Amino acid sequence: MSLDSPQLKDLLRKVESGALQLPDFQREWKWGDERIRALLATVTLNYPLGVAMTLQTGGEAEFRSRPLSGAESASGTTPDLLLLDGQQRLTSLFQALHRKQPVETVDGRGKDLKRWYYIDIAKAIGTPADRDEAIVSVPEDRILKTDFARKIVLDLSTTEKECAAGFFPLNLVFDTKTANVWHKAFVQLDDANWDVWSQFEEHVLNHVQSFYVPMINLPATTTMDAVCAVFERVNKGGLPLNVFELLTATYAGNKTHVKEFGTYYELPKEWKRIKTELATRHPVFGDLESGLDDGLSSSDFLQAVALLRTWDRKQAGDGMAVSCKRRDLLELPLADFRKYAPRIAEAFGWVGSFLQRQCIVRGGDLPYRTQLVPLAAVRAIVGEATDTTDGEEKIGQWYWNGVLGEMYGGSTESRFTRDVEQLVAWVRRDLPVVPDTVNDAVFLEERLDGLTTRNSAAYKGIYALLIKQGAVDWYYTEAPLNPARIVGHVVDVRQIFPKAMVVKLAARHAKDVNSIVNKTPLSLRASRNMTGAPASYLKGLQLESGMRPEWFDDVVATHLIDPTALHASDFDRFYENRAKQLLELVQAAMGKRTLLRGNLEW
Repeated sequence: MSLDSPQLKDLLRKVESGALQLPDFQREWKWGDERIRALLATVTLNYPLGVAMTLQTGGEAEFRSRPLSGAESASGTTPDLLLLDGQQRLTSLFQALHRKQPVETVDGRGKDLKRWYYIDIAKAIGTPADRDEAIVSVPEDRILKTDFARKIVLDLSTTEKECAAGFFPLNLVFDTKTANVWHKAFVQLDDANWDVWSQFEEHVLNHVQSFYVPMINLPATTTMDAVCAVFERVNKGGLPLNVFELLTATYAGNKTHVKEFGTYYELPKEWKRIKTELATRHPVFGDLESGLDDGLSSSDFLQAVALLRTWDRKQAGDGMAVSCKRRDLLELPLADFRKYAPRIAEAFGWVGSFLQRQCIVRGGDLPYRTQLVPLAAVRAIVGEATDTTDGEEKIGQWYWNGVLGEMYGGSTESRFTRDVEQLVAWVRRDLPVVPDTVNDAVFLEERLDGLTTRNSAAYKGIYALLIKQGAVDWYYTEAPLNPARIVGHVVDVRQIFPKAMVVKLAARHAKDVNSIVNKTPLSLRASRNMTGAPASYLKGLQLESGMRPEWFDDVVATHLIDPTALHASDFDRFYENRAKQLLELVQAAMGKRTLLRGNLEW
């Protein structure tokens, strides 16, 4: 690493020529008009700007590069340096001080703008405290208006008008020839302008033209992991970099792929294809229309690939541990990604089918997205062994212990590794060892009282288990709920006893009225009838169904509810009975014998 202080004018020339570019993982990010004006004031006052950081090209960390915004004419040029920190400062300065086009920026509301930047000469040669006010931006036509564009307050549309107003266009500051022409036109207006210009040149132009930018230069030998770590530490105020973006730039710079196929590898395009195929078959993996990396994320997919790759390498005896830490992702070669990605994509397809069998079909109903990572890796490793009766049972028990024991709520990387190795051995019967996730999972009786929102994986898990065990909707009573009906009938968690009623009853369990115990999966159509006391709305639903009352009570009971407690408006009796049945449901899913309130012993 070395320290340097190049002049701003030299850096901007490198930006224009393409000698200084961005690594492709850097995202486009516009500074606002107000911030650009403050930046220009800083430079014209020769105040410290802040340290920039570059990486020399030609080393281990090879990234696809692209020019800074506004320097697109340099596309195709091989850069000498990649800008890791200082993108917005240099982009703003390049566009404002070097280009002959308006700056692309945004206003305070995020609306796109195109602005020219000027400095008021009279204010600029005053006290430094006035410098912020001296920097002015005007629209693309160089005419500043107010009163809903009905009143012109500043017209700088010609050189003559600029000189008359005393506003110097800052994009001429490094264009000596054009600046001299402007200077000549300005001083010819008034003899007094000779002295004004002399002060302006001394206190403003000389500052900009001799401005130095402190810079840290990282050598070409810097590793990818170090580049990623450095980038994240110095870009606290920007958008966080993720490994997927770093690999995107790395794979795009892969010379072997370019030589073989004549083009760079487009990781985002490949990921979009994989996720589109998966989400089309299994909507639980994300909403294709949202454009977001929701449901199944790119990081999840890369972690599963890393787990499979390190598993294979460990089996080959190269001493590598099964792992999916960031280091493992950063060291994932393109050749290995292309080798393992199809297997992981196929495995996630199986995971989608597994979730559907658990009656989890929508992204919002997924208890833990992270738990799918080791599950996909295990499927890729053991293959059809997960489809046997024994394999499916063990996978199911592991999954529900993870969900109901809320084992994937914290740091997960070490659990990923243990679960992959232990679950593979358990499914294959290589070892009698039960996975830690199964052994360590705990669900206490009082946990039911605290499950009140979708923020809890166990809340979503019990909701899915109620459907899986055969709950029948209270309006569409022809058959139990299933994955298709969940979506088609807009099934969601609905409250059974209304809160206002429970408060009036002064029930012992009134504080738990928002618990999952007082909720159940029902269609939107059924919920429209659920107003007032349960005894009242159940009667209406029963009449609409055309069923005899006792038959409709059987439908209610499929939700593990005592219908007589609802008819009697007895919330305490209802709550205690249902809590007991839900605990039995949890026990069956987890394979645990007993769950004692306040006792961790089984």
